[in-house]
Amino acid sequence: MIEPNPFFPRSSGVLLHPTSLPGPYGIGDLGESTRRFLDYLAAADQRVWQVLPLGPTGFAESPYQCFSAFAGNTNLISLDALVDHGWLFPDDLADHPYFSPRKVNYAAVIQHHDELLSLAYDRFVIQDDPAQKDALAAWCAHPDRWWLDDYALFISLKEFHGGRPWTDWTDSEIFREKQALEAARKMHACRMAEHRFRQWVFYVQWQQVRQYAYERGIRIVGDIPIYVAHDSSDVWVNPELFDLDFNGRPNYIAGVPPDYFSSTGQRWGNPLYLWEEHRRTDYAWWVRRIQAMLDQVDIVRIDHFRAFDRYHKIPASSPTAQGGRWVNGPKKEFFEKLSKGLEKKLDELPIIAEDLGDDLGDAITLRKDLNLPGMIVLQFSFGGTEEDRERFHHALLEKNMVVYTGTHDNNTIFGWWWGESGPDDRARVRAYLGKEIIDEPHWELIEMGMKAEAHTFIVPLQDVIGAGNSARMNKPGVPSGQWCWRCTLDELDNAPWERLRKLTRRSKRAPA
Repeated sequence: MIEPNPFFPRSSGVLLHPTSLPGPYGIGDLGESTRRFLDYLAAADQRVWQVLPLGPTGFAESPYQCFSAFAGNTNLISLDALVDHGWLFPDDLADHPYFSPRKVNYAAVIQHHDELLSLAYDRFVIQDDPAQKDALAAWCAHPDRWWLDDYALFISLKEFHGGRPWTDWTDSEIFREKQALEAARKMHACRMAEHRFRQWVFYVQWQQVRQYAYERGIRIVGDIPIYVAHDSSDVWVNPELFDLDFNGRPNYIAGVPPDYFSSTGQRWGNPLYLWEEHRRTDYAWWVRRIQAMLDQVDIVRIDHFRAFDRYHKIPASSPTAQGGRWVNGPKKEFFEKLSKGLEKKLDELPIIAEDLGDDLGDAITLRKDLNLPGMIVLQFSFGGTEEDRERFHHALLEKNMVVYTGTHDNNTIFGWWWGESGPDDRARVRAYLGKEIIDEPHWELIEMGMKAEAHTFIVPLQDVIGAGNSARMNKPGVPSGQWCWRCTLDELDNAPWERLRKLTRRSKRAPA
């Protein structure tokens, strides 16, 4: 039997995206509330913090549809921390619109943050501090920032064109003609400089958060969606890596056939990779992508891992995912090249494989062959067919796994128990636990996950505090109104952290 990756000791943690943290400016940020949250995690003997993708959000503010696979979401910048540099004044922050403590109003938040970040940049320029200017220049010039100028130009052009996707710009810009790009860089030089500044500030603040977590023994699990958004600097700059037509629009798009979440499947809209072209370059773009992620986090969860084995290919003209078909992905060769590029052993990559879904084919075999931990979602363990349930319960006995009560795509346990689960599902849970009455379904499943053989257990904060359906982060297939949930300061401060700590210790997941 293959032993678990030594990078994954027995531990537990909490899933919470920074946008969901409390704070006065309409959205969670990388300031005081993040440190407060990490202090609570450490006190509760939690050693893992999982976040969603940290990139600049695009369509419907989904962190899985970002304008760049390398840039950071500057709406997460702590405005309070900019006061310390003199780039903002306390009076600038005192006069702000009302923001709901429970839900992110993205339009209002983005406008407010954009105004203040521009003001901060203006003061940065006016101050003309040599040390700060040199720090920014050195950061921008670092080889790891190879993507920065392309992103700054992309986002500046996007703003200039009123937010329209790059396929709706001028032909010379769409096809990146040299003369047009040189003219655009001159025309938008000031705005590009500001976007470089914002990325630098985000990077510095995130690294401070990461150091704070490290000092408390907390590892951060980041999230990489296997596909990137079509309207992104990644596709605009590297069209040869994607399956596009002559005008830059996708020939085929990503998604999945009918499943638990949708009777017509999920039509994500992301362009598919031309894997032959990636193979020709030894997957250089992917190596850079994973390396950039590992510069931000300790462990990478790859969303939709199964597509490395087989992926669903949907004609872009098809109105649903039902017109798609399965085709082969790059399989093990991808990870062999990734291992070489990252200079890490193949069976010790710090990667969690999201291997969920129906008809997984050889994806499970691929994951196990690579010695990567897979995923178990407890909400799925008591429904479906008998074969599905047997597979989940067998997986609970595996050590090289990560168990979740639910993910960002699931309802909360309370919402699932009282709204989505059927009487048969609830009866199976009661039979599995040997209990006729269940008053706290969220804590029953937390305890179940804690006691599992899996080396890692992760629970969304919503389930720790016993939140209901309104606290759901995302409902797949619903295009708007998602990714908005926020916990209040009272919920964060009064969460049952001590109860979580005691259960963690009883389950032998606390640090030695």
